[in-house]
Amino acid sequence: MMWVVGMTGGIGCGKSEVARLFSALGVPIVDVDKISHDLTKAGQPILQKITQAFGQEILLANGELNRPALREKIFSDSAAKKTLENIMHPAIYEQAIQMLANHASAPYQMIDIPLLFESERYLKLINRSLVVDCEPSLQISRTCQRSQMNEEEVKRIIAAQMPREQRNQRADDILLNNGSLQELEQKVAQLHEKYMNTCIFNK
Repeated sequence: MMWVVGMTGGIGCGKSEVARLFSALGVPIVDVDKISHDLTKAGQPILQKITQAFGQEILLANGELNRPALREKIFSDSAAKKTLENIMHPAIYEQAIQMLANHASAPYQMIDIPLLFESERYLKLINRSLVVDCEPSLQISRTCQRSQMNEEEVKRIIAAQMPREQRNQRADDILLNNGSLQELEQKVAQLHEKYMNTCIFNK
């Protein structure tokens, strides 16, 4: 029987770093964003379907997906967003299920998914939910530092996501990531010990 922790959090809260720390402790990580990225690489069948739906202008000259261009197309167009979701979500879910099955013997696994609480299909897979949280000002500064987006673009993405308060209310566990990497490492180690004890007790 698999025991799965679903991890989520707003943009810039540090989910990738938390996933890296759990992975370093031996926890298998299924990263839904990475699956999505791999499925939309040049030459992949999913990218061909997206191109048929949205046109050649969402491709770069080298055949790779122009992610900013696609993001712009769907951001204010709910029908376009739905079209993309209908192409992507079933394929991502199928891949995620396969990856979880590949590590079924692990004490527990973690699935990293930005829209965990918006996705009933993923909620059915998990035993516990973890929200990585931080102050909104940190979300903005971290995202601007790591990407080419400006502050207004980041604020727009945050506004489109589930409100912070609502996300935190739904969480079984909240990891507050406002401090140093050392503090984060300590918090991850504590949660890992908790999950190891919990999953062994419940298996």
